Amino acid sequence: MKKLIIFDLDGTLAESKAPLDTEMAELLTRLLTTAKVAVISGGDWPQFEKQVLAKIPQNSLLKRLSILPTCGTKYYHYTTRWEPLYAENFSKTEKELITNSLNGAIAQSGIAFGKLWGEQMEDRGSQITFSGLGQQAPLNEKSRWDPDFSKRAKIKTILDAKLTGFAVNMGGTTSIDITKHGIDKAYGIYKLRDILKISILEMIFLGDALIPGGNDQPVRKTGADCIKVRDPEETKRVIEGIIACLAGVNSNN
Repeated sequence: MKKLIIFDLDGTLAESKAPLDTEMAELLTRLLTTAKVAVISGGDWPQFEKQVLAKIPQNSLLKRLSILPTCGTKYYHYTTRWEPLYAENFSKTEKELITNSLNGAIAQSGIAFGKLWGEQMEDRGSQITFSGLGQQAPLNEKSRWDPDFSKRAKIKTILDAKLTGFAVNMGGTTSIDITKHGIDKAYGIYKLRDILKISILEMIFLGDALIPGGNDQPVRKTGADCIKVRDPEETKRVIEGIIACLAGVNSNN
């Protein structure tokens, strides 16, 4: 029996940087009544507040929800309010190295970006995130820019050589996430295991970037069951199936 259902956010529970729609919010709320839930994504804490927490009921069910921003480099849980358990933040020197390497990789890639919507680099404390079209790019532009991940794969290849002591993974629709070496979504899964006292075999992970170099891919090495979803609509159907399975198990106990 699965006790913990873990989700990526952008491209899995919601469109990039968009809030949960009404159906998704209702499904997540129903799921929280039968299992514990975690959301682990490249976005920082404020993004979770806007996209997820503002859309679900603020009640005792929140104690069954774990939030892991910046690919699991941070962890928030709810008691009477949301509180951080840890944050694997970069030092000033590490941030400078990453920023300089990113600028060099972008130039070396030869990719022409054209119009940008906001800054391409964002310091999220425990993660530096590159967004190809800028942090505020509209979804329709982002969806067209790198649908097969090939542009970001080119930049990632350069960064892998420059940043050997860090983890470099692609996520979302236009982003590349850089964290400390060994601290990625797999790290987040192990933290969930240790903090919640739930075994890996009792977890399921759903994500849209379970591809080589994708920021969901590290979860596979934990041994957790993984389901690759195409988009939030497919995620909804999977959640419905999980709820039905859990309801069947509970009715037989």
